[in-house]
This record gives sequence, C-alpha cells and structure tokens, in this order.
Amino acid sequence: MIERQALMDVYLQACETELQAFKPGNVSIYSAADDMTVEDFRLSAKVSAAAITNPDYSLGEKIYYAIEATREAVACNTNLGIVLLCAPLMQAVQTAARGQNLRQALSNVLDNTTVRDAEWVFKAIVLAAPAGLGESGRQDVNQDATVTLTQAMAIAAERDRIALQYTNCFKDIFEFTISEYNRAFVLSGESGWAALTVFAEMLARFPDSHIERKYGKQYSEWIAEQMAELCKAIKAADKPDDVLPLLYRIDEAFKAKKVNPGTTADITVATVLVVLLEQLFSHEI
Repeated sequence: MIERQALMDVYLQACETELQAFKPGNVSIYSAADDMTVEDFRLSAKVSAAAITNPDYSLGEKIYYAIEATREAVACNTNLGIVLLCAPLMQAVQTAARGQNLRQALSNVLDNTTVRDAEWVFKAIVLAAPAGLGESGRQDVNQDATVTLTQAMAIAAERDRIALQYTNCFKDIFEFTISEYNRAFVLSGESGWAALTVFAEMLARFPDSHIERKYGKQYSEWIAEQMAELCKAIKAADKPDDVLPLLYRIDEAFKAKKVNPGTTADITVATVLVVLLEQLFSHEI
C-alpha cells in the first residue's frame, strides 16, 4: 500500500512541475495572469492535497472537498480540472487490487462511479464556477444527478476533454502524453521542459475545450499553428533558453486575446502525476 503522504507529495510535485513549465496563455513562474498568480495555484495545491488523498472519501467526496478547500483559500477557480483528473487517479491507487497496474485500477474506478459521486461533483462544479459554464438540457449541474458520474461525463465528453477522459480511461494521457513527457525528460533531464512538451504537443493536435467554451472555434486553428511552431522549435533547441523568446511572443499574443488553454494545462498536471504514480507503483511490486 502506497502511503498517503507519498501520494500528497507526488500530487504537489505534479502541480509544481506544471507551474515550472512556460505554457503560453497560462499561469507559470514565467508569466502570471491578470486575475491569478503562481502563489494562488501553489496554495490551491497545498490545501486540496489532504482531501484528494483522503482514503476514507469516495471519489465524489475527494473532488468536492478538494474544491471546497480551494475555494476557501483562493476564492477563484484555479484547479477544478486538475482535481477532476487527479482524484480518480488517487482513488485508483488507494483501491487497486494486487497485480493491477495503474490504468487497470483506474478503469475499475471509472466503471464503478455512482449517482452519489455525480451529486458531489455537480456541487463541486457549481462551487468552483468555471468560466463558460452554462445550463444543459441533460444532467445540468444545477439540478439533482440521475446518472452515475461516468455517465454524466459521457454526456459532456463532446464539449469537454476532461470529461472525455472519464469515458476512455484517460486515453490522451496513457496513450499519448506520457510518452511525450518521458521522451522529453530523457533528452533534457528537466521536468518543467518535459511538461512544456506535453502542453505544446497536446495543444497542437487537440483544441482546448476551455477556450472553445468561451470563444467557440474562432481561435482553434490559429492556436494549433502557434503550437506546431513551438513544437518544432522545442525539438530543434539545444537548451530550453533557446525557446524563451518564442514562448514570450506566443504568451503575449495569447494573453492579448485572453486565450487561456486551461484544459491542456490540467491534462499536463495529470500526465506528470501519472508518471510519478507509476514510479511509486513500480517500487511496490
């Protein structure tokens, strides 16, 4: 059994690694946003760590109480997507059967969510009040849930890439971004650089659902072009500093349009967490 403190440590490490990556349009140690700072995100990670690793909580309770603690600490939505992605991973670690790997344990968690889990998560979403949240004709978070959490996520999957992960057992992460992270880390030895690679490669291929909820598809092609240029520059760079001028230019352009690839940043955190959790799993065997 992996100790709870170890889970808290890797969760905080994953959150910090994402902040060390210069992600254009997003908050990092290189660039703040108008309404949020690096310290807001660090505090959010710190206060949510206890709830998201509480072995006595159900999946839904993990999510709700992590968001409640965050809201009390920073009074804004810094980590809803992070918590929605990381809580099932923590639940998987804490309920894994002998011989299961992390994705097998995660599949078991996602296959067995409940209506009560959905109710807790609906409450968490309303409390976090994410940008672009509106009313829905099916399983509106402002109403009582009548389906399981995974079923509710399936309804939202077409318009939300985080919800999509609940329907395919985190396919983007296990079948794409982990390999991108590991390849970049082997080449650079720097976790922040590897996290940036994940962010750029993901955003070059898939529109960010946080952005599209706010703006539709008006920026999607332009963002993909910017990220394709960044991915090419990352691969050609001898050292991370070589890419900094391009990163500052793209970051300025994104923030001028108030374009924040928040979903992609959340998936980056979850990717780093999976890498760290799999390392813990390997030591348990």
